[in-house]
Amino acid sequence: MSASPYDVNALRHAAGEIITNVRELAAAGWTPATSSNFSRRLDERHAAITVSGRDKGKLTENDIMVVDWDGKAVGSDHRPSAETLLHTQLYARYPDIGCVLHTHSQNQTIASRLYSGKGVVKLDGYELLKAFRGNETHETEVLVPVLPNSQDMHTLAAQVDALLDRQPMWGYLIDGHGMYAWGRDMPEARRHLEAFEFLLGCELELRKLQR
Repeated sequence: MSASPYDVNALRHAAGEIITNVRELAAAGWTPATSSNFSRRLDERHAAITVSGRDKGKLTENDIMVVDWDGKAVGSDHRPSAETLLHTQLYARYPDIGCVLHTHSQNQTIASRLYSGKGVVKLDGYELLKAFRGNETHETEVLVPVLPNSQDMHTLAAQVDALLDRQPMWGYLIDGHGMYAWGRDMPEARRHLEAFEFLLGCELELRKLQR
């Protein structure tokens, strides 16, 4: 029997971390109807990612598979999410990114529709902007891109790459879809995701009050 191309113990650890954290996100209502996908870097060529179509609130180790940077399954006949390339492009581009989280909360989805025409949500003046890695003051602005939805993941990935070339990013929205956020590890990725969720909620409430 040939050796596994990835560390099976690393996969077991990553799967446990994904399962625990994603169950909490599902309990918060951010992964309705088997939506969303989540991944964790294993090494310089592989990532663990949720299998397509699984109930994210009831994940087991059998619901976590391995993919390479081309988004192809490794050592499994499971089908990865159609959006796998949006995860692996980040791992391939940034060696320090260790976790990518994609959710479909109501705040994220509504904000993606409201701001799709502008193509961006501008967040400024909030104390919680310091939750994003590298930000040390509220006296800054974070631009959250809103990309048009597409079933062509290569097109979406190319649009994300173009944005990453121009500005620092911790996440982005897809119109009518949801949010991608990432970090060096699971705790940082969750911190970024939760900060985006709170700040987008603030922006939506402000819009109501300003009518």
